[in-house]
Amino acid sequence: MKKLEMLYKGKAKKMYATDEPDVLWVEYMNQATAFNGEKKEQIEGKGSLNNRITSVLFDLLRARGIESHFVRRISDTEQLVRKMDMFPLEIIMRNTAAGSFAKRYGVEEGTPLKKPILEFCVKSDDLGDPFINNDGLVALGIVTEDELAEISRIAYAVNDALTDIFSKIDVRLVDFKIEEGRTSDGAILLADEITPDTCRLWDLKDGNGGKDDDGAIEHLDKDLFRRGLGSIIPAYEEIYARLTALAEAEGVERAE
Repeated sequence: MKKLEMLYKGKAKKMYATDEPDVLWVEYMNQATAFNGEKKEQIEGKGSLNNRITSVLFDLLRARGIESHFVRRISDTEQLVRKMDMFPLEIIMRNTAAGSFAKRYGVEEGTPLKKPILEFCVKSDDLGDPFINNDGLVALGIVTEDELAEISRIAYAVNDALTDIFSKIDVRLVDFKIEEGRTSDGAILLADEITPDTCRLWDLKDGNGGKDDDGAIEHLDKDLFRRGLGSIIPAYEEIYARLTALAEAEGVERAE
């Protein structure tokens, strides 16, 4: 397969056309950003870790019956994916109060939610990725009622599967952000990436509910960078090592 012209450069990835019209070539970059790009830094090794983490997670999800755009990983920093017509949405699932949600409602960070919460934001840096409800999505023509139902079904299924995956490696899945799109034949699939950049992950290995002896959260995610708490690389390496061990233990076929 040949790598052709670059189609898109985002905050964390570049996407290229290939000589197969329904397949794209994705390159993960070392750039870390937060607060809509206001905080930015090059972190050596980040691209490789995120590429490997998202690859093994898509493999683990596929083994649990959840299909995605992922085709296979082709190098430390590159993978092939199916070309998608992406919905301009950030699809957010919350299991525990944290981040902007905790601030918005004056809830203590770490408070378990009585049920998972599905939220949508319009994907637009210029608008600051504004929150939108289901009626707004349909009224503005962003999705149809049927599309929204399928997008939501997939989001809840991903949450169930990821909660299972992370619980098996002693990690609390606090919340996460995903994207979805349509294939050329009209199927709606999970797309983009699932990494510690897009998930809040707290370490439960010591049986302490995700906090250290001083009550501080033990982050294994981008909040380390976002909040200036330390290097993300050891945390990302730990997540990758645990996920790889789980995939091996479960006999999951790897798309590499």
